[in-house]
Amino acid sequence: MRGFPDIMARLLHNRGINEPIQAEAFLAADKRLHDSPFLLPDMERALARVHRALSDGENIAIYGDFDADGVCGTAILVEGLRSLGGKVTHYIPNRLEDNRGISPTTLDSLHREGATLLITVDCGTTAISEVMHAKRMGLDVIITDHHSAPHSIPPNIVVVNPCRKDSAYPFPSLAGAGVAYKLLEALSQALGNEDHLEDLLDLVAVATVADVMPLIGENRYLTTKGLRVLNNTKRPGLQEMVHIAGLDMGKLGVEDIAWSIAPRLNSAGRVDMANRSYNLLMTNSRSEAARVAQELEQTNSERQRLTEEMTAKAREQLSILARQQPLLMVGDEEYHPGVIGLVAGRLTEQFYRPAIVLKLGRDTSQGSARSVAEFNIVAALEECSDLLLRFGGHPRAAGFTIPTADIPELERRLLQIAERQLSGIDLRPTLRIESQLSLSSINTGTFKTVNELAPFGEGNPVPTFLSCNVDVVDCRAAGTNQNHLKLKLTQGDSMWSGIGFRLGEHLSEVSRSIDIVYNLLVNRWHGEDLLELNILDFTPAA
Repeated sequence: MRGFPDIMARLLHNRGINEPIQAEAFLAADKRLHDSPFLLPDMERALARVHRALSDGENIAIYGDFDADGVCGTAILVEGLRSLGGKVTHYIPNRLEDNRGISPTTLDSLHREGATLLITVDCGTTAISEVMHAKRMGLDVIITDHHSAPHSIPPNIVVVNPCRKDSAYPFPSLAGAGVAYKLLEALSQALGNEDHLEDLLDLVAVATVADVMPLIGENRYLTTKGLRVLNNTKRPGLQEMVHIAGLDMGKLGVEDIAWSIAPRLNSAGRVDMANRSYNLLMTNSRSEAARVAQELEQTNSERQRLTEEMTAKAREQLSILARQQPLLMVGDEEYHPGVIGLVAGRLTEQFYRPAIVLKLGRDTSQGSARSVAEFNIVAALEECSDLLLRFGGHPRAAGFTIPTADIPELERRLLQIAERQLSGIDLRPTLRIESQLSLSSINTGTFKTVNELAPFGEGNPVPTFLSCNVDVVDCRAAGTNQNHLKLKLTQGDSMWSGIGFRLGEHLSEVSRSIDIVYNLLVNRWHGEDLLELNILDFTPAA
């Protein structure tokens, strides 16, 4: 591609970007990646109903999911609609009492309390019967969501969802909070009051990364702007959380959201009440922010403990034969429903298989599924929908509720689907190598060029390179548990330091000359930034 260095042109090509005008927009991550909210399905109908509610002073209830995406989206709509003069309350279900999705009992309660309009966030696309129940008692419902949608949606139900089969929206991969933001954006444009929108982008960025949405297209634009807002956020709750997590305000990036901020926000909905996370985002009190941030720190520690214990138990449940099947399924009455999705993710990561973990109940059971790129788990569940009380999700992650008596039949059918779709596929994780480089060709300029593609994340991974016939000068185990590899490498006149995280057990496999797959990273040492190789894999040189 003319006008771009060879390595940049290659990296852009790998991301499906081959035209200079596309490349310029991608690298700038500016308004050119932004799509009109009015292209979303049912947006005009949603806009008209919300505008009437604002004009007539109706009570509006926001019904959000209990994960970080839903909580952030709920905060966005409550804050945004109040800034436009709306009378707004919110409800976030309790995972242990309400389960996922819309509860008819809660709809009844909100209606009795005076709500005449309910707007969902990150949920509701498949809750057709619940929405019809609400309409019969005079509670109008607008669904904003991003989960897989059924093939047909009744015309009298308003569903703002870019994943609808009839959607003409150019970018289908918005987070749930992103869809909620687009509703607010459309409303603000219609009312000529967009001053408050940018201040909400910190929550859009957190939600987009927390829900592992691809950081390409409009998400790249929203996340890039959102990171700027996040690093200067005025929210005391986020400031306190960043401080407790040991992060540096002003230097927050995608990894800080993914590994520190998102797990803490998610922990409340997993093992406690998601309202804590909502309160943290919405409070203006420094003392309340400090208190809630500390509570979430403790809740996150409990979430980590539960995850470790349940993962160990789930591994024990899987026999050698079961681990060789194309799909894994385990369940137990003692499993905590808040972390079964995390355990499923651990199993998928270890065995590279679709995995389902169930919290077994006497009459009904809750299931959470995680999958690999080769298997669309929500589509597989749709084939078994006659067995399920409710289900929903994405191709790589889904949840469902099922009568306990039907679990054996579900396992039988899912195994058949997996055997059919995964037959002949080598189910092993792969590393996508973007380019082969010699170590002598890499310098700080290379790192700067690569970093122009940031923010990195799902859909836009950190570029991975291959260098062959690299000589090993020194190699040793490192880290508290000796589980990392520390290497000194040369090729020609170039000498590099390398670190192989969690590769310490492969120390004996390091030979005199190796081929390496790696990322570039900057290691700060005694106040100086040093460019290093982050070794992802290696093999003896041919």
